[in-house]
Formats: sequence, C-alpha cells, structure tokens
Amino acid sequence: MPKVIAVNISDKKGVPKRTIEFGEFIEDFGLKGDAHAGNWHRQVSFLGQESIDKMKALGIKGLCTGKFAENITTEGIELYKLNIGTKIDIGGAIFEVTQIGKECHKKCAIFHQIGNCVMPIEGIFARVLKGGTVKAGDEIRIMDGKGI
Repeated sequence: MPKVIAVNISDKKGVPKRTIEFGEFIEDFGLKGDAHAGNWHRQVSFLGQESIDKMKALGIKGLCTGKFAENITTEGIELYKLNIGTKIDIGGAIFEVTQIGKECHKKCAIFHQIGNCVMPIEGIFARVLKGGTVKAGDEIRIMDGKGI
C-alpha cells in the first residue's frame, strides 16, 4: 500500500526543505508555513522515494527526503503516472493533482547542489481540496483510480 515517507517544509522557494513530524494542510492554501502555499494550482508538491532512488543510482550522494523541495515524499506509487484531476486521500486530507512535472526556467539551488533534478520530470503538484494533518506512515489512497 502506498504511504507517506516524510512531510517537508521551507520558508523560501527553490531550496531543499526540512522534514517535520507532521504537516497541517489547509484547504485551498497548502501546507501551513510553507513558502509554496497560497491561492494557486501548485499548493503542494509530491515526489516518490522511487524517484529519489533513481538519482542515488546515478551516484549522487547525500540525498534524503525534502532535498528536491517536495512537501510530501511518498513510497509505493508512481506519482508521475497519475492523471491531472486525480484525487488523493491521505489521512482524510484530500488533494487534487493539478500538474505533472514543471518547467525550470532557471536552475534552482537544488540543481546547483546536486547537479541534476528529478522534480521537473517526476514530481507532481496538487491543490488541497480538504484540509487535514499528514504525517509519515500515513496511507495514500487514490480516490478515483485514475492513472493506476
């Protein structure tokens, strides 16, 4: 069963995030206290541990959760294969996928630190449809089955 590995936060954009015990996700806003939260379509970012492991396999050392500035690190699901509009339930908080990957117009701090970035290809973005608390170990449920 897919699950949350970590919840990550930062007060600046374009930098790695630090892992926190739990996150409070606010409806139509995002993660409370996170730089990316706000009234837009990329309120929350997700990246799979499987994607991080691909970067590790290239020999990049020191990779851990939050290093790619993702809010929620997952395991057991190929996030980038989900469809836009897919709804995700994590502990009662409901997210809707709004974007798969992103265009990086300039190389961020993550790229400069690591030399590459998987987030533009395999990271996904969502908005919060229903707020709630999310923590490591929470089960991830795809509500409508899209992309599975």
